[in-house]
Amino acid sequence: MLRKHITFCCRSAILLRPILPLGKINYATSTTTILKNMEAVKTMKDLGYVFNTEGQLRKIGPDGKPSEEPFQFNISDQHQECQAHYEELGNAITEYIYHLLETKVNLVRLPVPEGSTPETGTFVFATKDYDKKDVLLVLINGSGAVRAGQWARSLIINESLEQGTQIPYVEQAIAKGYGVMILNTNDNYQADGKKIPHSSSAEEHARYVWETYISKAEASSIVIVAHSYGGVVTVTLADQMKKEFEQRVKAIAFTDSVHAFSPIKMPKFMKEITRNWISSSAPLDTPMKTPEFDCPRVSAGHPKHEMSSCSCIDSAFKFIEEKLSNK
Repeated sequence: MLRKHITFCCRSAILLRPILPLGKINYATSTTTILKNMEAVKTMKDLGYVFNTEGQLRKIGPDGKPSEEPFQFNISDQHQECQAHYEELGNAITEYIYHLLETKVNLVRLPVPEGSTPETGTFVFATKDYDKKDVLLVLINGSGAVRAGQWARSLIINESLEQGTQIPYVEQAIAKGYGVMILNTNDNYQADGKKIPHSSSAEEHARYVWETYISKAEASSIVIVAHSYGGVVTVTLADQMKKEFEQRVKAIAFTDSVHAFSPIKMPKFMKEITRNWISSSAPLDTPMKTPEFDCPRVSAGHPKHEMSSCSCIDSAFKFIEEKLSNK
């Protein structure tokens, strides 16, 4: 059973920040020669890991190249030491993916709040012309350690970058001529432990970004893809921005969203433009039992919660295109 989980990663405990990458990239080349910010790469190498050309995390071999050995959580018989190693690696990956968002899909950082510095605030990512496009795609991840660009940190570490990141969604959206905005809902604390203004929670972050950036964009059609707790964030936004949501939001693709746990009731107009791909062993897009109060549920084509965004990407975009054609 899906559970509502609200956990935010405080930078006073973890000073770096977690995130992930994409498809059709030579990850090994990107990691070693393209990154301008080499600190993340050095950190990963210091930990003994690098990405191979398939975007899989592998231990560095004696020749300095990726070996066939995958990530190993148990580096000692002390669980705390193993967990600290995992978190440190996750933070290095976060910075690497931030950089890929900027260099591989040419996204830019927009400060949250406006005028803030890296020490006092956070940021979201967007295509440079996001505010000029007729269609704007907004990506919202779940809760926990994930940051902008990630669906699931465990997937990036244990499977591949393409499976665990939002970059495949960014690529498809750009190919279709959409603008893109990636929220960073879990970056809520400054390094000293103080809450970031206008980003102290996922919901506050989303509302600020909507009012400051999304609302002012020229897009006549806004579409949203939200995973897990991102569904709660989306339903909350819809409740806060009722009129604008009804006028401008044309399609919402949830991936194993837990919005059903939200006390906010989904309005009728939202049910008509929303579909939730839930984790299931049934074939992709198989209709699933749906409560009357909810939007239609279909199978994501995979039984694992964290795999839902990756497994249903083509169906999600097909759904979005259908809704846009009916606007």
